[in-house]
Amino acid sequence: MKITVLNGSPRKQNTDALVAAFVEGAEAAGHEVEVLKVGKMNIAGCKACEYCHGKGEGACIQKDDMEQVIPAYKDADVVVFASPIYYFTMSAQIEAAIQRVYCIGKPPKAQKAALLLSSGSQGVYDGAIGQYKSMVGYMGLEDAGIVTAAGDENGTPEKLAEVRELASKL
Repeated sequence: MKITVLNGSPRKQNTDALVAAFVEGAEAAGHEVEVLKVGKMNIAGCKACEYCHGKGEGACIQKDDMEQVIPAYKDADVVVFASPIYYFTMSAQIEAAIQRVYCIGKPPKAQKAALLLSSGSQGVYDGAIGQYKSMVGYMGLEDAGIVTAAGDENGTPEKLAEVRELASKL
């Protein structure tokens, strides 16, 4: 199974530990994993110009690092969204990558999705989880699971084991 992980962290932080644990668990289960560090990429937001649905025939008019992300979306059997929570939602960097998938509508091969969220505080996940659930429903994907890590939970052996287990069950 081909798994694409979009890591929306723009700097090294706890989200990276969750992603590393996910990759470890998925690869141990025999899956192929590609991690795209969209948080460090140059990806502009969708302009809603509709070029992709007209002359572009599925290609975005903007030429930036999203050109690396779209092929991975198209080839993925599972898409994993990993993001820090800064202020009640996923990072702006991963949001840009999510919005730009508009040009293809949904990952054509994907059957499942998962969500990994890290924050410094409890009780800040509802917005990101709501968006994820709506997006997964719209795309017709199965929710494979959601893992959140807040404050002192980040990077603990127990939390990383939870992430590995999620990945191994895909």
